[in-house]
Amino acid sequence: MVFDFIAHYARFTPNKLAAVDVATARRWTYAELDRDVERCTWVLESRAGKLRGERIAVLSRNSVDMLIVHFACVRTGAIFVPLNWRLAPPEIAFLLEDCTPRLLVAEEGLLHLVPDSFDAPCIVISEKRNELAEAIAAAPQPNRLGVVRADDPNRPITILYSSGTTGRPKGAIVTELNAVASSLNLALGIKVTSESVFLCDPPLFHTSGLLAAARTPLFMGATVLINQKFDAQKSYDLLTDPVLGVTHYFAVPQMAMSMRQLPGFDGTRLAKLTALVTGGAPNPEAHILRWLDDGVMMANGWGMSETGSSLQQPVGDLDRIRANPASAGYPLLTTEIRIVDENGNDVPDGTVGEIWIRGMNVTPGYWQRPELNAKAFQDGWFKTGDAAFRDSEGRYTLVDRIKDMYISGGENVYPAEVEAAITELRQVAEVAVVGVPDERWGEVGCAFIVRAQGVELTESGLIEFCYSRLARYKVPKHVVFTDAIPRTASGKVQKHILREMWLSRRT
Repeated sequence: MVFDFIAHYARFTPNKLAAVDVATARRWTYAELDRDVERCTWVLESRAGKLRGERIAVLSRNSVDMLIVHFACVRTGAIFVPLNWRLAPPEIAFLLEDCTPRLLVAEEGLLHLVPDSFDAPCIVISEKRNELAEAIAAAPQPNRLGVVRADDPNRPITILYSSGTTGRPKGAIVTELNAVASSLNLALGIKVTSESVFLCDPPLFHTSGLLAAARTPLFMGATVLINQKFDAQKSYDLLTDPVLGVTHYFAVPQMAMSMRQLPGFDGTRLAKLTALVTGGAPNPEAHILRWLDDGVMMANGWGMSETGSSLQQPVGDLDRIRANPASAGYPLLTTEIRIVDENGNDVPDGTVGEIWIRGMNVTPGYWQRPELNAKAFQDGWFKTGDAAFRDSEGRYTLVDRIKDMYISGGENVYPAEVEAAITELRQVAEVAVVGVPDERWGEVGCAFIVRAQGVELTESGLIEFCYSRLARYKVPKHVVFTDAIPRTASGKVQKHILREMWLSRRT
């Protein structure tokens, strides 16, 4: 069984535009992309020898070059390991020690993150000289263009490391079957065709970037624009450019919220999008409705590094999305889902429990972490750690990460529910709620608020609003106004930092 769709489209649609590097304006047809991937296999093997089972690490902002290395790894049998370039040097050192790469591809401006003790060969990319691109251009002309290579679909092709918000980062293994199933799931869920155009802003070291926004359009023979990183103004300009004709965009809710805060923002200019898909964190209902009212097809989805795309609101079915805007939707083609209690027993519809999942899209486990694998799987089901409930229509609504839930006066409180209520206030640009210690109630909520530009909002006004929307035990007891909320590179709130901020303030 083979899944080399780059080679496939190089045969069937060789002149179709495959990829555009936004930063450099370089463009590749499918024939050119297939050629450069094949040349890159020669480059990698000439630098590091036979690579089957070996790791190739990449430390770089988004680029088409990263995708070329990824697909070259697939063809050589190597394992592609994209590293989070926003991490600190000790964190990068841990990842390199954990995956022990045979070769490193790195941006020159990020080399300071690499420890002096690292002694594997390195290919350097810089604005002045792209050593990788030069080596690919100088490589021998391939004689295998458009020819797929037989391989085991269950072989690992990528390791995606968690952001490491708590404890040691863990590397989720992605097999070729996992990656293809994830792309198939998403393509069917959000109406991707060969005429689609994706803008890829999420980082390629994250599942939303590599598997969703980059591999999915290429899997369908469509076009992907690779942007170095998300910038609210630049991304808005790209999305509204009629010449580019972007049809699909993948964002964490905070990215979409940032665009709405731009001066002169006009949501109706994005109404031409086939889908603006959000995931990575709960997207408040009030926020989704604002986009829908602008005519933008915003649709929630859900997935993880360990599962790829797994749930999706039905893009195009506005009535069903409006019926439950905050839902993550329905299980996608290769996905089976259960909602279970703490003992692993299925719970009735409407009851919050933990998502357990299995399917071709689900990881076989974590890289070199047998102790985690033993805890993460039970009878073939992967235990996600996400709390959700299923309604009578079969839709799943994410509540929060189980670890983020806190107990106030004996009652469970899910911060995402409180955040969703607070987001109804247009004076709020961003919000994050955490549980903090309280002598009387055990724990209470503390809301960290970023005000929208040019508005007034007081602590008493916010709490009064919460009383009109939430049970008393859910209303935050503390409010902290701040200029920014700490997030990982994938957009997730770093709640452990917020708790530390609160404790330091109290001290």
